[in-house]
Amino acid sequence: MDINYQEMIFQFIGGLGIFLFGIKYMGDGLQSVAGDRLKDILDRFTTNPFMGVLAGLLVTVLIQSSSGTTALTVGLVSAGFMTLRQAIGVIMGANIGTTVTAFIIGIDIGAYSLPIIALGSILIFFFKNIKITSIGQVVFGFGTLFFGLELMSGGMKPLRSLEVFQDLTVSMANNPILGVVIGTIFTIIVQSSSATIGILQELFSQNALTLDAALPVLFGDNIGTTITAVLASIGTSIAARRAAFVHVLFNLFGTVIFLIILIPFTSFITFLQNALNLNPEMTIAFAHGTFNVTNTIIQFPFIFALAWLVTKLIPGEDEFIDTKPQHLNSMLIEHSPGIALGQAKKELKRMSDFSVTGLNEAFQFLKTSDKKHSEHALQYEKGINNLDKKITNYLLDISAKSLSVKERDEFSNIADAIRDIERIGDHMENVVELVDYKINKKVCLSTDEITELNEMYDLTISTLKTAYTAFFDNNAALAKNVISYEEKIDKMERVLRKQHIMRLNEGKCSGDAGIVFVDIISNLERIADHSVNIAESIINPESKNYLHSD
Repeated sequence: MDINYQEMIFQFIGGLGIFLFGIKYMGDGLQSVAGDRLKDILDRFTTNPFMGVLAGLLVTVLIQSSSGTTALTVGLVSAGFMTLRQAIGVIMGANIGTTVTAFIIGIDIGAYSLPIIALGSILIFFFKNIKITSIGQVVFGFGTLFFGLELMSGGMKPLRSLEVFQDLTVSMANNPILGVVIGTIFTIIVQSSSATIGILQELFSQNALTLDAALPVLFGDNIGTTITAVLASIGTSIAARRAAFVHVLFNLFGTVIFLIILIPFTSFITFLQNALNLNPEMTIAFAHGTFNVTNTIIQFPFIFALAWLVTKLIPGEDEFIDTKPQHLNSMLIEHSPGIALGQAKKELKRMSDFSVTGLNEAFQFLKTSDKKHSEHALQYEKGINNLDKKITNYLLDISAKSLSVKERDEFSNIADAIRDIERIGDHMENVVELVDYKINKKVCLSTDEITELNEMYDLTISTLKTAYTAFFDNNAALAKNVISYEEKIDKMERVLRKQHIMRLNEGKCSGDAGIVFVDIISNLERIADHSVNIAESIINPESKNYLHSD
């Protein structure tokens, strides 16, 4: 039998590309339907490891990617929104959630893939409603997934007649570790366990692989999918790297366990296939689901041990920054709204501390170019954004209650200060991005520029700290000092701009260095403006007009 290798390869890689596009497009559509609730699900419903498993399962079903959920989890750990132990539960749940794709493939509706794609296209192109368009994305991606599978299936059919492939199949059946290695490498290349398991389902349905050979490859697919989380953790905090490594350990341990019980596991899957009259694709789906559910049940009691082990394997100080609210007790709102307002102010104090520490980290990044400082600064900025949302929602609940005139003034001051601190966090992030630009473009600032930036930074941080002290101590004298400091900073910015233009004209400074220098002093000047906004509420609450807002 003559085999057209070009047609076989083109059909396979084209089908694989369409399949991956279908999964991605379907996941994007589901994410769009879910809105911003995915991070909220992970943030709110991971109070204990069991809830973490459920949250990880749900989010993975919604985005159709365990790698995506794990990468999202790594980001939350890095930002200080989640502890390592909470993350382990989410990762376990993500491994169960990813089996849904295999069950979808097991339904075997490839013959209807083109009409499904047509229906998705109609929903996307003929409706203006965003919700309907997002549903159209899901439907289109669903159909594309099966169309890609059909193409891959056609490309893989000639494999059965290849002697090399037959020998490889026999080798994998006799040597399960070889199957694990092949599954791992292929999934690392494709970076989607859903795709490689889909291919495995097609090969098994065509009798190109026996169950003995297919199951070790399935285990390897689960190991290979961890590469995405590992890549997402590169250059992040120690806690995030530990979370990514837990994903690797979890699947490695699971594979070792199932290789030990491979013969009884194979017999069990064969029993399920016969008892439930499963088609070949669904047989692999059940094997995939059984592997991940059982692996989670076995390892769930050892979450503390996994956390301990990964801490030993990746040593170092856990630089976890707790950015969750610590003082917002909702019970107080109902019974003591005045006390609840005081709790909101305590949380605002933490928010202000984040801005000072984060700005310090941003300038340490400028001085040292050490990425550790940029990571910390961005963690604090995310913490500021998180507290901004939480305190604002808390204040909205308080506003529905009866407050005295004095409490109303306090409420207004806190609400206004939240806005200013959030903007200070944005300017802090801008400084980090400018230093990143400086490093990536290999921009060198002169000694004069560094000295001038440090001088302006020292005055700005002093102004900011004074504004916060004045606000939280209700000290009008200090608040007046903030206004005089801010005037000095305005004057300093104008002088530094003129000196910088002179350097440019004299050829002492490059254009890129000019961009970095001017934009940093501009951000510092705006931070001082927001400091004045905060201080003015103490001097004369009625006169606040926010001329300094940006």
